Amino acid sequence: MISNSTLFGSGYLDHAEHEVCDFLAAVRKVLFVPFALHDRDAYAAQAKRKFSAMGYDLTSIHQAENMKQAIAETDAVFIGGGNTFRLLKGLYDHDVLTSIRARVEAGMPYIGSSAGSNVAGPTIKTTKDMPIVQPPSFDALGIFEYQISPHFQDPDPNSKHMGETQEERIIQFLEENETPVVGLREGTMLRITGNSIVLKGTTSARIFRRGHKPVEVEIGTDISKIFDAK
Repeated sequence: MISNSTLFGSGYLDHAEHEVCDFLAAVRKVLFVPFALHDRDAYAAQAKRKFSAMGYDLTSIHQAENMKQAIAETDAVFIGGGNTFRLLKGLYDHDVLTSIRARVEAGMPYIGSSAGSNVAGPTIKTTKDMPIVQPPSFDALGIFEYQISPHFQDPDPNSKHMGETQEERIIQFLEENETPVVGLREGTMLRITGNSIVLKGTTSARIFRRGHKPVEVEIGTDISKIFDAK
């Protein structure tokens, strides 16, 4: 689960390339889900160029004759970023949420970036995006038991902006919901293997739990231990 596809000063997925290759290991066929952007052909072409350069055969689900069959036959799924509401609506429109969830639960590798990470959680209630379309539900894939808030930004003490910070919005979420939230700063990602949830990347992340003060976690931390602690 990657916070962002492009990090300042680098190209598309460059900052995550090592982790992606290490995670996919011997996998060769990757199915891309471009529903978060309007121009799906251009988005798929961008993803294909990058994954081809890394040695993987990437095809896009929107070009498949049978999307569910494409999910069944791929070795891994990569859901790209964009608008989270549009992405989730696309997953519902094409009735592929259950198919993707079933494959991941059976052991298929899943990579999400930005909105693709957000939909991995139980809901998309911690997205920063505008609801430019309305999905049937906020319920998402639920393959990750906690909420993810990608592109997490710390308050700027010198800013004159008087609107709510991202941290304040997450705290408001926890006033109404029990599910913990992982604030993923840009340049970070989570690698989930079995019961471990390890923070990777270049900076720290921030964990929010109802009734607890936010916790800073450093690179290499297995954050599952924080959630296990009462």
